[in-house]
Amino acid sequence: MSHPQWLKWARRLQALSQTGLTYCKDQFDIHRYHELREIAAEMMAAGAPVPADAQLSQLFAEQCGYATPKIDVRVAAFHDDRILLVREISDHCWTLPGGWADVGEPPSVAAARETREESGFEVEITKLAALYDRDLQGHPPFAFHTYKAFFIAELRAGAAQPSNETSDAQFFSADHLPPLSLTRVMPAQVAHMFEHHRDPQLPTSFD
Repeated sequence: MSHPQWLKWARRLQALSQTGLTYCKDQFDIHRYHELREIAAEMMAAGAPVPADAQLSQLFAEQCGYATPKIDVRVAAFHDDRILLVREISDHCWTLPGGWADVGEPPSVAAARETREESGFEVEITKLAALYDRDLQGHPPFAFHTYKAFFIAELRAGAAQPSNETSDAQFFSADHLPPLSLTRVMPAQVAHMFEHHRDPQLPTSFD
């Protein structure tokens, strides 16, 4: 899936405005960067559907500092050749446990934390299986440029339990996957995690 040109332009405008507002001192230029930010929000709203905050202007206003890609971490943990998936409350579809990495956390720590919070299972991260540019993986459009890190993990403890973001956690075989939350994970990505599970010597995949 190729992302539309309007989304690429809107992201670039948002990134320019965010970085400009971080470093600019001239009041006239500050005003211009605010205008750029509003134009980016209007472009995204006109080009919907984009799975992002309904109030794009507010969403962009909350971004600060030099604009860089966001980091999404996902964990593939297995039991008896079945992969752990969690069911998202937001769309009732399934995904690898994970989410945004928090500032101050190593990516592997963020991945293990997200797995514990969303599934109830404690895991030990053993391998970075893939590092992808979300835009190149066929996901639906999203407001921000994002990198996705996929980790292989071993189960250590815990039991399936829901969270404030997930309603269920179960293990699935490769040929009996449930409907996936495509904003978060693609079927080909889950299949690739099975490949890494079955062949631990596979090198890390990346874009």
